[in-house]
Amino acid sequence: MNAHTSVASPATSPSLASELPDASLAFRAAMRKLAGAVSVLTVGAGDGRTGLTATSVTALSVEPPTLLITINRGGSSLGPVLQERAFAINVLRPHHQPVADRFAGKGGLKGPARYEGADWTKLTTGAPVLADALAAFDCELEDAIERHSHVIVIGRVVASRITESAEPLLYWAGGYRGLAL
Repeated sequence: MNAHTSVASPATSPSLASELPDASLAFRAAMRKLAGAVSVLTVGAGDGRTGLTATSVTALSVEPPTLLITINRGGSSLGPVLQERAFAINVLRPHHQPVADRFAGKGGLKGPARYEGADWTKLTTGAPVLADALAAFDCELEDAIERHSHVIVIGRVVASRITESAEPLLYWAGGYRGLAL
């Protein structure tokens, strides 16, 4: 028999703690123990560019190549993804931490301002791709499924690119990490 302990995250604010049920707080604390590669989703062109930082990118299928990412229903990037029907997933390297911070909205940056300070290119769909990303996946929107607070976005990968001999930027327990073998 497995024992489960409900433990609230120490980083949870008092106001947030009063809004979320104990099960949600325990879930959030447990998910902080799941390390993930840091990626940025990019979408749009020109002044319409936007995006977000995510650790919730998952391979769905190899044939056809598809991936999924979850986007908060209230997030500013969901509308452009649904409208453009194309986006890119850029897997970050340790020196991309400032990119991760900008796309997470730190410093209040929004839209095209999040793209400053990095070199961007395009593959097939025209979605912005980080030139030196560890891996980049250029996707066409295949499906969007609303579930609870998020939308599961399924992207058909139409092009991808990797940088050999590079390591990922990871996120774990509320902070950025690198590989330590």
